[in-house]
Amino acid sequence: MAISLKGDKKISSVPATKTKALRINLNTDIYGTFAEIGAGQETVRNFFRAGGASGTIAKAMSAYDKDFSDAIYGVEADKRYVTEPRLQRMLRHEVDLIEDRLSRSKHPDKLFFSYANTVATIDFSKKFKGHGWVGIRFQLDPLEDFNEIVLHLRFRETDARLQQETLGILGVNLIYGAFYLNDNPKELLKSFYDNLDKDQLEIDMINFSGPRFMYVDNRLMSLQLVKNEMTNAVMFGPDGNNLLPAQVLYKKNILALRGSFRPVTKVNMDMFQKSKDLFFAENKVDPDNSQVIFEITLSNLRAEGEINERDFLDRAELLCSLGQNVMITNFQEYFKLVEYFSEFTKARMGLAMGVYNLIQIFDEKYYRHLSGGILEAFGKLFYRDLKVYMYPYKDAETQEYITSDNLKVHPRMKELYKFFKNNGKLNDIKDFNPEILHIFSREVLRMISEGEDGWQDMLPEGISETIVQNRLFGFSRRRVRR
Repeated sequence: MAISLKGDKKISSVPATKTKALRINLNTDIYGTFAEIGAGQETVRNFFRAGGASGTIAKAMSAYDKDFSDAIYGVEADKRYVTEPRLQRMLRHEVDLIEDRLSRSKHPDKLFFSYANTVATIDFSKKFKGHGWVGIRFQLDPLEDFNEIVLHLRFRETDARLQQETLGILGVNLIYGAFYLNDNPKELLKSFYDNLDKDQLEIDMINFSGPRFMYVDNRLMSLQLVKNEMTNAVMFGPDGNNLLPAQVLYKKNILALRGSFRPVTKVNMDMFQKSKDLFFAENKVDPDNSQVIFEITLSNLRAEGEINERDFLDRAELLCSLGQNVMITNFQEYFKLVEYFSEFTKARMGLAMGVYNLIQIFDEKYYRHLSGGILEAFGKLFYRDLKVYMYPYKDAETQEYITSDNLKVHPRMKELYKFFKNNGKLNDIKDFNPEILHIFSREVLRMISEGEDGWQDMLPEGISETIVQNRLFGFSRRRVRR
């Protein structure tokens, strides 16, 4: 349930920015500070304009000068200012000041908060649109520890003044949502775009923490960002916490493996290991500056209709247990995925895929929406420094291994395929394990759901135990047939 805050006066339910700010201001318990760096004091300005701000705003500040900022919050190890660690320092520093300067005995019912942002708006040349970190650290009970919501945004507008206004509205939405929508994180997430449009900003990372969000799985919140079209790609690490793609992929060699991973099988891991070996052996690849990603598309998650969140978390749980970074994207076509990676790196990239995925790349129906058709897609795909690593398939009838040498594509695509292959863009994974080519995720999933035995041997070490222990993919001991 959402908290019922003492002193809250009844206000119009219309979620206008001024209405939200006024509702916060008229609540006698909510009290905190605003620290905004890089785009003006746009959030707190909305609270001043709404009226009644004296009971809400303990302090509003903006340490624009770097020396002053360092004197207040300390110096970051990387000397940067628009970063998550900087935002965390700001949030904690300001909360500590409130608790140090205000007596709890004098204000027993106050719910303290600190709101902060550190932002870089568009530059003069308009080549860099700008981005920033925004967060709130807040209480929902005076006797409870603080909760936190931290997010990263990328501006889409091309005017600094408009970006500042957008940031101010987002800040109000965040503060309002923290206090009044905290019982429903999914709706809280959607509310960030109240009075805003998707073409104004992109939210590509968010993390919830604290006692009121102990039940929140941040991976699921990442999925909501893509599902709600707030961003096209999100990423989370083995620990389940969300990662900022731009930060993880910056100037890296990237190898991506796309699949359903429902569940992850020995074939998936053999493809991963063998493609990684080939990729790391490339002269233009630095293994110490590389990032391997297991990617799942939104369309794959929707393959059976609506997205099943439990099914998504089951896949994520297994990949995380294998120590992998996982990316969820809205890029059905491979060239869009490569274009996305190219925003962060110019270094060599790699795609590992099976035969069926490669055949799809040469299917014209996927490019009918492009004015240049498949040629435009291939231009975007292979203009970059890209290698494709193909894992073979064993034909059940002929017992023949399908590789790049005997792969059949549509007659119209033959010359394009030859060009693609002869220019060294395509590499066969040759040292594969022929004993596991009969394994398919869909067959493993069927065996699990129908209670058949034998699927355990088709999965990497430790994965079957995780499925059994956590009852993943509908596993039930009572259905197992021997």
